[in-house]
Amino acid sequence: MHILIAEDDPISCLLLETTLRNWGYEVTVTANGNEAWQVIQQPDPPLLAILDWMMPGMDGLEVCQKVRATPRLQHLYLLLLTAKNRPEDIVAGLEAGADDYITKPFNREELRARVRAGIRIVELQQRLTQRVQALEEALSQVKQLQGLLPICTYCKKIRDDQNYWQQVEDYIARHSEVRFSHAICPRCYENVVKPELARWKETRG
Repeated sequence: MHILIAEDDPISCLLLETTLRNWGYEVTVTANGNEAWQVIQQPDPPLLAILDWMMPGMDGLEVCQKVRATPRLQHLYLLLLTAKNRPEDIVAGLEAGADDYITKPFNREELRARVRAGIRIVELQQRLTQRVQALEEALSQVKQLQGLLPICTYCKKIRDDQNYWQQVEDYIARHSEVRFSHAICPRCYENVVKPELARWKETRG
């Protein structure tokens, strides 16, 4: 998993980077919100970002707001890092678009737990996106028959829009992805095939 860090304090930034790399994550480091926003706008940005709230230029709250205002970036998971711990501050951070937060100085085990929770959500979103894409591709290949079909009472042929009568299977095959394999149902076997076989045997005998 690729994680973005936006932290202007060199010591906190180094501690975060070292900790995440030791846990096996790929890390990109930025020193402020402007740099973080540039990385986030790249074609393949990190899917999880740890953003310090208080930074020069664009702060973490502004980065969250810009991400949430950009439709193609809605899937990014944003973890706000802050020294603020009042309930109203936490509410403000979450309402700005942060998915979660962690207070400074951070506890390593709490950070690990919150990062893992974020990764689970990101991976779930990726699986859902893949399934939606697969479903859309499948639906794009489906042709549906709708409406009222004129069908002959006797021969069961269907009349198309050009007033041409054709077999049911021909009509359905032309208007859908359905293909037919022919067989004989038990009723037709008893009522049609069996008498025909009997007459054939009589003529042969």
